[in-house]
Amino acid sequence: MSNIGFIGTGIMGKPMAQNLQTAGHNLFFSEHRSAAPADLLGDNGTACPTPRAVAEAADFIIIMVPDTPQVEEVLFGENGVAEGLSAGKTVIDMSSISPIATKEFAKKVNAKGAEYLDAPVSGGEVGAKAATLTIMVGGSQAAFDSAKPLFDAMGKNITLVGGNGDGQTCKVANQIIVALNIQAVSEALLFASKAGADPAKVREALMGGFASSKILEVHGERMIKGTFDPGFRIALHQKDLNLALSGARELKMSLPNTATAQQMFSACAALGGSDWDHSAMIKALEHLSNHSIRD
Repeated sequence: MSNIGFIGTGIMGKPMAQNLQTAGHNLFFSEHRSAAPADLLGDNGTACPTPRAVAEAADFIIIMVPDTPQVEEVLFGENGVAEGLSAGKTVIDMSSISPIATKEFAKKVNAKGAEYLDAPVSGGEVGAKAATLTIMVGGSQAAFDSAKPLFDAMGKNITLVGGNGDGQTCKVANQIIVALNIQAVSEALLFASKAGADPAKVREALMGGFASSKILEVHGERMIKGTFDPGFRIALHQKDLNLALSGARELKMSLPNTATAQQMFSACAALGGSDWDHSAMIKALEHLSNHSIRD
């Protein structure tokens, strides 16, 4: 079993850490904005005063925080992870952040003699709790092989995509697909409802055809029931689409449907929904149509 540092025990991070503990690993926690929940501490969970102390105690240091600035703070701020690194240790950033920044972070960590893996995830809170996350990894084959038992405790579909930054690039691509699918399901159910059909029955019928998808299955049900407590907050999906759109500008390419989906999320934010689950994009479309599928 491994000694693992874990920084970032929010909606996604907490169940991921619990699954590592269930697999028998020893975890070392440090505060990032808030302390690790008490139920993570005990026989195989230890609180440390700083990210540096976590890195000194652990062989693998997992980071699961909201965005690029927070990862940089955890890694390179005062008493950050980088100050506690030495040869043989591996940093695993499972946050969803900038691919460009990731490559720079990896260079700095490698200069300490340590390995770096970018390993963002997909599957939401449900996948985190069930240990069925999709994990998209960028880094060396050797580092990936050494960390694979950890990934196996948290996910099912685990792929080494390429070098540092490629895992994050894959996650951005994933978020484009998810956002556009949420928009498609929202529009389809809204159309069906306003035309007088029962959206629940429409969803049931579509689940047996070519339109079937995980988004239709999981988020379609959320839309019909109106259960928009986050799984994955709209504000975080906005952040990921910003990475897609800024990357597209750098690559001199157009992502028109991604831009439209981002505007729908922005409309949700204007309605006070930044912390809604991203399936609540339908509420912006309902607002524009003056019709709710739950009426």
